[in-house]
Amino acid sequence: MIDLLSRQAVEAGLVQRWPQRKQDLVSQLVERQHRAAIAQRLSSSHPADIAFVLESLDKGPRDLAFSLVPQERRGAVLLETSEAVRRALLLDMEPEEIATLIAPLSPADVADLVSSLPEEARKDVLAQLDRAEQAEVRSVLSFPRGTVGSAIDRDFVAVPEEAAIADVQFLLRRRKSLPSHTTQLFVVDRAYKLRGLLALERVVLAEPDALVREQMTESPVVFYTDDSMREAATAFEKYDLVSAPVINLHDQVVGRVTVDAVVDAISERAQREGLRLVGLSQEDEDLSAPVARAARRRWPWISLNLCTAFLGSRVIGAFEPVIVQLVALAALMPIVASLGGNAGQQSVALVIQSMTLGQAGPAQLRRLLRRELAIGAWNGALWGTVLGLVTFLVYGHAGLSLVIAAALLVNLVLASFVGVAAPTLLRWLERDPIMGSSIILTASTDFMGYLAFLGLAAWMLL
Repeated sequence: MIDLLSRQAVEAGLVQRWPQRKQDLVSQLVERQHRAAIAQRLSSSHPADIAFVLESLDKGPRDLAFSLVPQERRGAVLLETSEAVRRALLLDMEPEEIATLIAPLSPADVADLVSSLPEEARKDVLAQLDRAEQAEVRSVLSFPRGTVGSAIDRDFVAVPEEAAIADVQFLLRRRKSLPSHTTQLFVVDRAYKLRGLLALERVVLAEPDALVREQMTESPVVFYTDDSMREAATAFEKYDLVSAPVINLHDQVVGRVTVDAVVDAISERAQREGLRLVGLSQEDEDLSAPVARAARRRWPWISLNLCTAFLGSRVIGAFEPVIVQLVALAALMPIVASLGGNAGQQSVALVIQSMTLGQAGPAQLRRLLRRELAIGAWNGALWGTVLGLVTFLVYGHAGLSLVIAAALLVNLVLASFVGVAAPTLLRWLERDPIMGSSIILTASTDFMGYLAFLGLAAWMLL
């Protein structure tokens, strides 16, 4: 698809070289042919593939390609695009047009789309819906993003606990079809409180006169509307779930969460955390965004890195007389700092994973800290010895070899400590541990690596 658009751009450029009297006619014919070819390709593509193409195009070709997507498929395509591209496409549309394309979608999907819009534009779009649809969408939007309530699917099948299996079979035959990912039915009492789950296997295999309460599974895995999708993802992976009931504070069934929603949440979180790890946001996913605006979003982290780099340079400057007397120190300094940074990043990754899985309580963090310090000391002693031997073979200086071995040991232990302490401190300060830990770690390992290496050299060699 992208190659097709590229070839068409070349053809359009060649048409511009034709004589003026033929140019308009040929241009119209070529454009019509281009649109027909693109529309044919889009009509047979999956919404996720179309979204991938849209995310790979600049604004002009992207708008053209999206305009050729069939109206009834545009909502599904928008659901597959990244947050930044989705917002850019929606902001170019009128509220009436948005209301038309979201008509076939579920309330949860509609809420997901309109949440990308500014508050005023969101109100204008919701005003185009009927009252019942507005109420359902607003109900989903009332839950904070990232909670189970924000991804709730209200299309499910519930059966009373006192019913017979034959009654359930009759109910299912009347429905003609079942919601996607339906492997079990929700069993409720007269107050619509969840009593258990009835597997479709039991509906098929159990005796028709058997009661639902006799065939259901009690104490199922359930979620409250304010539970986080991160907790849901952990539970789905742990118990191999396909769907699970969602209840309110009164234990009444209000919907379900499906594996589709969980996978989407996992993917979105992974992309978001991958960007935050290097100081970027979801807005940076739009590769066609203005360069000046994208550059300004990166200024805070560049300026912070500049400050930490300047701090490291001042440490080096303070030991300039030592470096002048033994020039080999300048060549070996980056090794100590680099290895410390790598070791610290591994500790940061383990701590953040523990936080994600809910395994970062005080006792667990203390145990993790002791373990990481032991690993840092072990690796520092081992690889410090290796680095010391290599240094001796290259420079033939026993004292220098001892200094770099000791410095590496010190820096790896300190890096392990900072790798555990930085995300823990940021979480305690209610800051993002993913975004800030790398900056703190880099500054610490550079500063302490230079200080340990040059300080030991000044003490032991001069």
